[in-house]
Amino acid sequence: MEHIDVAVIGGGQAGLATAHALLRCGLRPVVLEASDRAAGSWPRYYDSLTLFSPARYSSLPGMPFPGADRDRHPHRDEVVAYLTAYAGRLDADIRTRRRVTSVRRAGSAFEVALDGGGRLAARAVVAASGTFGRPYRPALPGLEEFTGQVLHAAGYRSPAPFTGSRVVVVGAGNSAVQIAAELATTAHVTLATRAPVRFAAQRVLGRDLHFWTARTGLDVAPLGRLLPRPPAQPVLDDGRYRAALAAGRPDRRPLFTGTDGAELIWADGEREEVDAIVLATGYRPDLPYLGPLDGALDAEGKPRHREGLATGVPGLAFVGLEWQRSLSSNSLRGVGRDADWIAWRMAAHLARR
Repeated sequence: MEHIDVAVIGGGQAGLATAHALLRCGLRPVVLEASDRAAGSWPRYYDSLTLFSPARYSSLPGMPFPGADRDRHPHRDEVVAYLTAYAGRLDADIRTRRRVTSVRRAGSAFEVALDGGGRLAARAVVAASGTFGRPYRPALPGLEEFTGQVLHAAGYRSPAPFTGSRVVVVGAGNSAVQIAAELATTAHVTLATRAPVRFAAQRVLGRDLHFWTARTGLDVAPLGRLLPRPPAQPVLDDGRYRAALAAGRPDRRPLFTGTDGAELIWADGEREEVDAIVLATGYRPDLPYLGPLDGALDAEGKPRHREGLATGVPGLAFVGLEWQRSLSSNSLRGVGRDADWIAWRMAAHLARR
């Protein structure tokens, strides 16, 4: 069995930032990425996705996001290219097509099992596998009996297959509004939410909102420890999405109360046939490989941690969790800070051992 310092599970933005930080601490991480390239979930997002933060605020440590226009919002494919280039510049052992199936204790180390039968013995483990592999499907009234098409935003790519269709998008976050507005250019679309959509202006006093969160320190404030439950973030808008909803493209309605075949039953009693429901309802940490590790996860599969350090498993840490330490923890602009914080504590832990 191969023996290594630190196994970093996941080769996306969180895993790459963690590898960079561990190298600076004098450790030799091995990054284990399930897909065929170190770009995380970005290649699988919908075609039109753009970052919610400008390029100047969207970099991992040691490599600014490229391009002359620092105020543009980079497209999905730009992010994929950036992460691929970042991985290429790292002096790290990045192994693609290495899906981790389980992590167990093996004496003072961890045994990391790989799909296909390989195993590694790691002195420490950082789980940085993100959330895309675990789309959240809430228990909506009648959803299991609905006979039309149901897909999560993880499976949505473009509006082309829905041209001329009747579509309901469920959700009130950035992706839900963005997908609903895009679909509304070719289909009849309703955005179904439990409460009215909350918006935040993309620009305030002539500056992008991220300028103000950075200038005031809100972006880096360690609020994660103070929040028993991460708050829902408003939809960032330069005016186009509010205008689209005001024009009814898409319209917004309270969440449906049931289904009957391919019909939805709305709160006012109206029944309407619908072709497809798109669930833009978010994701949950994708950590099934930690199941065999006692104390790593709670009954719902959520990580037990304090600011990314596992509370019951010495030598285990997490990077890239939403609100792990701050507002920006699960983003290109913020994950590097958390990775650095975790790396120094991993190094101190291994030095004590």
